[in-house]
Amino acid sequence: VFPVFANKAFKSDLSPFLMFDYAPPKTFPPNSSDNRLGVGKHPHRGFETVTIAFQGEVEHADSKGNQGVIGPGDVQWMTAGKGIVHEEFHSTD
Repeated sequence: VFPVFANKAFKSDLSPFLMFDYAPPKTFPPNSSDNRLGVGKHPHRGFETVTIAFQGEVEHADSKGNQGVIGPGDVQWMTAGKGIVHEEFHSTD
């Protein structure tokens, strides 16, 4: 994962509140409950996160009790507000 606008970071032509990261296509072996690939529990506060699945599936769960799976073409929008802890993993399906 790398920032798309890295060359414009901290300059006046880009909002300091916009983070736009890109993860290039990669093939992952199937996940198992013993070996999950993704990002474990981590906090966010004060901004919106948007996840777009181009291929495959992403499982999401957060500290507010929300959970689900997004697939190709799906978008997940999360409002962090005063604070939330969430995790995202490649689907086990």
